[in-house]
Amino acid sequence: MTISPPRPAPSTHQSLESMPDKPMPAADAFVAVALAAVSWDGTLTAAGTRALRHAIDYRSPYRELGDTQVALLINSLLERLRQEGAQHLMLEAGQCLSPDLRRSAYAVAAEIMRSDGELQPDERNILSTLAATLELDAAATVPVLEVMEVLHAPVQ
Repeated sequence: MTISPPRPAPSTHQSLESMPDKPMPAADAFVAVALAAVSWDGTLTAAGTRALRHAIDYRSPYRELGDTQVALLINSLLERLRQEGAQHLMLEAGQCLSPDLRRSAYAVAAEIMRSDGELQPDERNILSTLAATLELDAAATVPVLEVMEVLHAPVQ
């Protein structure tokens, strides 16, 4: 599925604390972070969609939702992504997550990106931007990326 190209990122970095009040439920924000990360280039691939769906299917509260409700959530977030751009959506969503959920959302985004093969340089850049946006330091992100390498090691 191809979506409209995201709007250009703001030229000045905004911190989570400087974002205007736009409350988003934490459950929506969690999915928004992963969706924005995997759709950064304006494209949500079938593999990305499957990986995103897999990443939330076993988690509460998503596992209690029906397929239609999850599809509606993802579609509404895709519309916001089209309107606001990936970086803005990440900032807005990150503001609504606790520090623990920020780390978890980063890990889910990394897992989705890594699920289709080695991380490409542009994917590494997106994850770096995501870490900065979510105000996560290397102590929080490096172990996640190390685990992704172990988890997705080739079986030979």
